[in-house]
Amino acid sequence: MGEIPASMRQLGELFQIVAAINDAGVHERGRFLSWSDSRSFRGDFFRHVWTMGCLPHSFLRVRKLQFLQLIQPDIMKSTQTLHDLGQSLWLDNITRDLLNNGTLKRYIGELSVTGLTSNPTIFDHAIKSSAYDVAIREGLEKGKFGEGLFFDLALDDLARAADLFRPIHDRTNGVDGWVSLEVSPLLAHDTASTIAAAKRLSARAERPNLFIKIPGTREGLPAIEETIFAGVPVNVTLLFSREQYVAAAEAYLRGIERRIAAGLNPQVGSVASMFISRWDMAVSGKVPKALNNQLGIAIAGHIYQAYLELLNTPRSQRAYNAGARPQRLLWASTGTKDPKASDILYIKALAAPFTVNTMPEATLKALADHGETGPVMAADGGDCEQVLAEFAKAGCKVDALAAQL
Repeated sequence: MGEIPASMRQLGELFQIVAAINDAGVHERGRFLSWSDSRSFRGDFFRHVWTMGCLPHSFLRVRKLQFLQLIQPDIMKSTQTLHDLGQSLWLDNITRDLLNNGTLKRYIGELSVTGLTSNPTIFDHAIKSSAYDVAIREGLEKGKFGEGLFFDLALDDLARAADLFRPIHDRTNGVDGWVSLEVSPLLAHDTASTIAAAKRLSARAERPNLFIKIPGTREGLPAIEETIFAGVPVNVTLLFSREQYVAAAEAYLRGIERRIAAGLNPQVGSVASMFISRWDMAVSGKVPKALNNQLGIAIAGHIYQAYLELLNTPRSQRAYNAGARPQRLLWASTGTKDPKASDILYIKALAAPFTVNTMPEATLKALADHGETGPVMAADGGDCEQVLAEFAKAGCKVDALAAQL
């Protein structure tokens, strides 16, 4: 008889499980558990416990309500919540394995992923996989090597990824469903060569949903303007400060205004990519512990305020009235680097409509696993000014640091 109280406690626990199942909208055999279903469910459990000494987890397996099945809707819910908020979730990764084994397709279908970014470092890691061996060997046999071979491999992968996102791109009328390919880092300070490379890579890809990534450097700004004027979609990358963001946004607008003046279609897609976590890494160990992991989020709040202000300027609205679309703000470098901090620190802090958050695969999985999101970012930047003032008191020179990053 000593086992009966334990079984009764387990029954009570199961009642809570079933209630949670109903609350979460989890269903069995494609339908919700009704009250009569739940009563039958509990009755079956009670008989199981008393006649077979079965534990709750065993009973759940018998009824084919595995715990993984129970939590699956919650896994989808967290990413879907951000999507429904109006934020696009992009994957900051691309490998041939992700394409070949169906993982990227699954992320699109199950985790609300609507775009993808890449960079030379990502591809450098990717091509070490055996999945590229045949393509590399064939390229070498054709006399390809170095950057030429690299871009052949990258374009093959990104063309396949772009095709997976094409239905999203078409459904959103070109707002979402993008992939990104960066020009050679060796061209970061060569305006003319950057423009030529952007046009060439875009033409080779033959995909309307491919961004060419151009750094927002001093030499990159005129390249951004010229590339937009040429009708090539641009992801402005390596932006760190409010001032850098505004300069990049104005370069985009100049390109659009030139298209309008020339009688060309002004609908040329663009995003401005702000790098967040690098700020916190740059000051790690150099500021009071109370300020750890706060600088990047404060900078983001400062930039978000400028973004909303720019969207509402008469200059921008004139361009929209002529048929242009806004350049969206994209949060990049949002994987947590500090092992002591939450692995979704920047995802929770940067929830905002009409923005993009591109995240590493591990961060995407962590978001899905935790099932939690943060409040929407404050339109006025929240406490960003106060936090930035605290960093200034601690000796952090934000403007100088932005130039170094």
